[in-house]
Amino acid sequence: MATPLVTPLFSPLALSSSRNRHSCPKTLFQSKDGKTCDSSATQKLNQTRLRKTDGQRRRFLQMGSREMSFGRKLSTQAMDGAGTENTSTTISRKVFAATHLLVSLGIILAADQFLKQAFVAASIKFPSALFGMFCIFSLLMILDSVVPAAATGMMNFFEPAFLFIQRWLPLFYVPSLVVLPLSLRDIPAASGVKICYIVAGGWLASLCVAGFTAIAVRKMVKTEMTEAEPMSKPSPFSTLELWSWSGIFVVSFVGALFYPTSLGTSARTCLPFLLSSTVLGYIVGSGLPSSIKKVFHPIICCALSSVLAALAFGYASGSGLDPVLGDYLTKVASDPGAGDILMGFLGSVILSFAFSMFKQRKLVKRHAAEIFTSVIVSTLFSLYSTALVGRLVGLEPSLTVSILPRCITVALALSIVSLFEGTNSSLTAAVVVVTGLIGANFVQVVLDKLRLRDPIARGIATASR
Repeated sequence: MATPLVTPLFSPLALSSSRNRHSCPKTLFQSKDGKTCDSSATQKLNQTRLRKTDGQRRRFLQMGSREMSFGRKLSTQAMDGAGTENTSTTISRKVFAATHLLVSLGIILAADQFLKQAFVAASIKFPSALFGMFCIFSLLMILDSVVPAAATGMMNFFEPAFLFIQRWLPLFYVPSLVVLPLSLRDIPAASGVKICYIVAGGWLASLCVAGFTAIAVRKMVKTEMTEAEPMSKPSPFSTLELWSWSGIFVVSFVGALFYPTSLGTSARTCLPFLLSSTVLGYIVGSGLPSSIKKVFHPIICCALSSVLAALAFGYASGSGLDPVLGDYLTKVASDPGAGDILMGFLGSVILSFAFSMFKQRKLVKRHAAEIFTSVIVSTLFSLYSTALVGRLVGLEPSLTVSILPRCITVALALSIVSLFEGTNSSLTAAVVVVTGLIGANFVQVVLDKLRLRDPIARGIATASR
């Protein structure tokens, strides 16, 4: 290693950079082999090395900036591609969801029609939809015990159809209320008052029988209550749906007014605006506050909007209300009206109950004694008490038979009254819907007055009204 022989007279720190460059004091170094080195040459060599290092550093920074700009371009392109991919993915999902709904709902509707035709061909009077419901439920139970994954897959496949039916369920009961003015025309006023008395009093009596029967059975079996499985809720109605149906109503109303038979018959021509008026009534009624819906139920809003639309068209066309209501529910398969389309889903509603029962199978199995005992007792009580009271108050036999299945869902009630001749099926459907509306508005208050606190008893009493 070289050692300094002479010390500089002035410190380099005290001199400027330019001065240091031209007048650097010389310092001699002696190496191991005895040679001396000039400090100025050493400084020049170091400066040359520094310049090379600075150049390399600049080139490195330039390369880094180029790479960063290239990376930014790549990231921007990637983000644009991701946005396009997300849009296409969203569209694909919507198309797949719509296709899934159409296929699953189509299978249920086709199964309902097939069962109806098979039962008619075989002259079987038993309700075909009820038979189909038990078949679907039994199939799900067998799959669940043998191949649980298959039962889960079947439930997932039909879930869009089930949610669709659940979302629009009240619409399928409305047609009987819309044509109620036609159904009541041939019924004497005194008989109408008797029917109202039987419906209101029978609802309260059936509620008490079902509720207290459930309490008595629960005290005997002493089964602890378990929580029900959470059920999927249908999506709320959007503003787009509201405006879309409003546009359909306006266009079809004006078209039917100027071209009454543009679709072949008056029923088909009136179908679009009558159907859209019913749907609009349900959408508006569903969006009302809860305090208003307790009095003004969405089903009532549906029926009222349909009747008002029929009244407006009858007045504008000069045909009157009755012909338009007749076009609303024709009961002719080859010339259906809006009401026929809606009531065509009633069989599918019964079939969809199988999926609800399967989802709550654990709860049903645990409380089978309370549920089945209460339902059977209350149903028999409702049928026989209605027949007895109808005879006691002097109600016409045909009207008494028409209101017998007042505590059963519309689809099953219509199947039951079809077994008898001379019955009024429109009156049957109207009585069932009115009974349901009474229960929806007053059941909780009545159960509180009766001090029925048990959740199972309350649920059974509500369903067995």
